[in-house]
Order: sequence, then structure tokens, then C-alpha cells
Amino acid sequence: MKSFMIGQPGYFDDAKYVRDFRKDFYGIEALVFENESEIDKLIAISQRDNFNIGIHFPLRKWISKYRDPQFLSKDDVVRAESHKIMEDELEYLQKVKPKYVLFHYPKPVILDDRVDWSPWRFADSSEYVSESDFTFKELKEKSEYLFKWLSDKALQYNFIPVLELDALNKYVYETNMLEELLEKYQSVKLCLDTGRLNFQDRIDKNFDAIGVIKKFAKYAEVVHVCNTKVNGYLEKHHYPALPSLKPEEGWPPIEAYMRIIGQENKHAKFMFEHMSDLISDEELQGCYDWIDELIKIEKE
Repeated sequence: MKSFMIGQPGYFDDAKYVRDFRKDFYGIEALVFENESEIDKLIAISQRDNFNIGIHFPLRKWISKYRDPQFLSKDDVVRAESHKIMEDELEYLQKVKPKYVLFHYPKPVILDDRVDWSPWRFADSSEYVSESDFTFKELKEKSEYLFKWLSDKALQYNFIPVLELDALNKYVYETNMLEELLEKYQSVKLCLDTGRLNFQDRIDKNFDAIGVIKKFAKYAEVVHVCNTKVNGYLEKHHYPALPSLKPEEGWPPIEAYMRIIGQENKHAKFMFEHMSDLISDEELQGCYDWIDELIKIEKE
């Protein structure tokens, strides 16, 4: 079985499943489904075709005004409400039996005051806070609580908690805070997103995507494989990873990313978080074959 996955956002897309999925793939990452019938369909097809399910929180779109729970908020009420929403969804997901449940981290995102973040896409102003208004001590204390909470819930509900790295500041990439938590609470894993890493690398001169991948690759449970083309602004998003797309044109250095991850991590799942309808069937298969070749070379 390949460690590959496809995404199904919003609903179970039969056409995407038939075109994008392969029988030897690991599974499907589902998110923000719009109604119960689509969730039931996902469960039924996963049982029929014997694939695994991962959840990009939340599965039920309607459970919260915002997609990402603000579990690091300085507001005690917001933080408590976020944990309540997470708990309710984890309880509901017992019917789905996901292998993992993924959340964005940190939330709110802590923004480096030296960077122009206007190109970054946020759904709402509650999603971010300035670094000058959120201390390293606060992040460390609230993250410790989060990791302990997720570890307890992982035992209770039998899933792998996964934190997808969002925009990062020096609290994460210039300290060992996150590694220490990952070592202490080893049931909690990470998700690396190639598009997001490239985006920040292009707009933030203080950020080094390659360095971040080297630092955290061994903790990754999931890698989101997708392309962002960035030339001072977000020109393209969720584009498939193809060897013909060059870093000098604003695309991520996918080959370098994959080689590092392949060297450091033998167990990660690779979820193709892209709009496959932008390319032909032949190009889609070429995308799969290329990523498979890159990670296999490094795993050998």
C-alpha cells in the first residue's frame, strides 16, 4: 500500500474519487462536509473499498462559525469554547473512526511584526495576533496544555492528533519549544504543507522553509503536497506538484522538500491537496509517480 491520500473537501466527490484515487492508496482526508448524508457516504465507501480516513478539523462544517478552533487564545472564554467544540467533534467522530484528526497550529497564528502579512489569507481577524502582543511564555504554557489535552483525547478516542504548521514565527523555528513538546507527548504529530511553507518562505525573509522541514520532518504524520506560486503575492494556490514547475518562477522546490522528508521520515502519509482538474489524467499520474520516486529514493 502506498502512503498516498487524496482530499475530499465539502462533500464526497464521486468524480474526484474515481479519477484521483488509486486502489493502493492509504486513504482520504475529509473536511468541512456540508451535511450528514455525505458523511455517511464517506463511511460506507471507506468500508466497501477498505481505505483509511483522516479528518482535517472539522468534518462537520456547521459546528462552528470559524473552521479553526482558537485553542491558544488569550481569552479564557474563547479558549474554553474552542476545546468544547473540539471535544464535541471528537465524540461525533467515533462513528467515522479516523486514523488522525488534524488541527492548524498555532491558532491564533502569531505574526512576526517585521513582516508584511497582507498577502497571507486569513478567514477572520480572530485567526492571528501580533508577536508583540503574545509572549513566548504564553505560547509555551498554552501549548503545553494543548499537547496534554490532545494526548489524553487520543487515548480516549483512539486517533492520532496532528498539528498542521501554519504561519510560524521565531518562537517556533528559533527555539526548541515545539520539539520538546513533541518528544514529551509523542502521540501528537505534525503536518507539513508544501504550499504553505513556500508561501511564507517567499514573503518572510526571516523564514527558511528548508530549515523548518529539516527541523520537523521526523515528527510528520502527514505531508500536504500542493503548490503555491508566489511572486510577492499569492499567484496560484492548490496547484498539483509537477516536475516542470520551477522554483525560480515562484513555485516551491518540491524535489528538495520531498528528499529531506524521505530521508528523515519513513512513515509519513502524503496527501495530495490540489485541484487535479487543472491538469490532464497523464499529468496527474505523472505527479503521483514523481513524488513516489522522490520519497522512495530517499527511503532506500
